[in-house]
Amino acid sequence: MMQQTDLSTYNNFPFNPGGSAVKRVLWYYLNALFLKTSLLPSNSFKTFLLRLFGARIGKSVTIKPGVNVKYPWHLTIGNHTWIGENVWIDCLVPITIGNNVCLSQGAILLTGSHNYKKTSFDLITKSIILEDGVWIGAAAMVTPGITAASHAVLTSGSVATKNLEAYAVYQGNPAIKTRSRIIE
Repeated sequence: MMQQTDLSTYNNFPFNPGGSAVKRVLWYYLNALFLKTSLLPSNSFKTFLLRLFGARIGKSVTIKPGVNVKYPWHLTIGNHTWIGENVWIDCLVPITIGNNVCLSQGAILLTGSHNYKKTSFDLITKSIILEDGVWIGAAAMVTPGITAASHAVLTSGSVATKNLEAYAVYQGNPAIKTRSRIIE
């Protein structure tokens, strides 16, 4: 007989999100009130709040309404980066976003998944690195463990399951390299 998933045996070990339980609960509500909402368009307040909770954020970062950040103490963002509407930054573990990066609306940076081969469905986490000049298109997804090298592009709706080469354009699910990125 085939084994079956048994979520009653699920255990996050050895995952540790960092921060105290109080800090995590406080962030959950502040994130919902001030980042995920469309009521507060102020970049400066959003960056202040993220920094207050341990995010390292450069200068002139634009954060549009509806952004969801899981654990800001695992987040680093460089200078002049744009984060579009409804972007989900699921930083269970470190996510590093370089300078002049664009995350278009609805993009997802996903650092966690599950081991479907285990009956206990164990959590798997891996960091993400987006180097300088990367563009993640609208509704595109970057999966755990991916590095997008300098100025790589992941087109709208695509899913990065392997590292993206520098100055290359990737498209599809799974995303494949379709051409070089030439900046004039």
